[in-house]
Amino acid sequence: MKRKAYAKINIALDAVGKREDGYHLLRMIMQTVDLYDLVEVNKNSIKNIRLTSNKHYIPTDERNLAYRAAQIFREKYNINEGIDIHITKNIPVAAGMAGGSTDAATVLYLMNKLFNVKAKNKELEELALKIGADVPYCINGGTVLCEGIGEKLTPLKRFKNKVVIIVKPNFGVSTKEVYRDLDISKIHKHVDIEGLIKAMQREDVNYISKNMKNVLENVTLRKHSILRRIKDDLVSEGALGSMMSGSGPTIFGFFEDMLIAQRAYEKLKEKYDYSDIFITRTI
Repeated sequence: MKRKAYAKINIALDAVGKREDGYHLLRMIMQTVDLYDLVEVNKNSIKNIRLTSNKHYIPTDERNLAYRAAQIFREKYNINEGIDIHITKNIPVAAGMAGGSTDAATVLYLMNKLFNVKAKNKELEELALKIGADVPYCINGGTVLCEGIGEKLTPLKRFKNKVVIIVKPNFGVSTKEVYRDLDISKIHKHVDIEGLIKAMQREDVNYISKNMKNVLENVTLRKHSILRRIKDDLVSEGALGSMMSGSGPTIFGFFEDMLIAQRAYEKLKEKYDYSDIFITRTI
């Protein structure tokens, strides 16, 4: 069985508190984009989990969230049969785009079908939270308000067909380290989540672009000055606004139409030829 595992961007990311266990309490607007890995699962006869990928740098053991998803699913539903997972990787890794999380969510979804478990989405989301904070969202994707540590999901009106350019520099960022270095007491202006949701309902991509905010920029942009340059370059090439996704280092910008975006894409490819650059749409 095969399924596309879609990447996400954050239209908003705010930290509003911290739990005793160290996890930050968040309010985020997550949005699926048309950039995806392809995940394939098959039963095998050796009763083990085997994971392969088209990219040599992808871990194929417990370090891979998709592998852990298969382990957790087998334990939860007492499945003794083995499983082969193959991931055709297109989403950049350590990019703030939920690449590992979406693969894991897709493994849960496909194993649910493959072994005819018939678990409801809510059950899969609860299982997904054991793997990572973004994994519950990735079960269904779309346009969603995510709260808590990512487990409270409120679907919003779909913010579809908005043109996006995504720039992922040639380095990764540790989500754990970014959150460790985030000082909530220094966040003096929180994100106007409600205002953004209203603007999304009226399809106001211009308002969104001017008012979207990610408090993790306070940490990641301070460490990597090139990200500020990419943000500025996106805007100077015609983006309505630009922002970092997740903990970074991916930067994205919304564009009014595909023609302007195409011209910007060519310029950015020339300037940042060592980076992964994508032109895509929200879905």
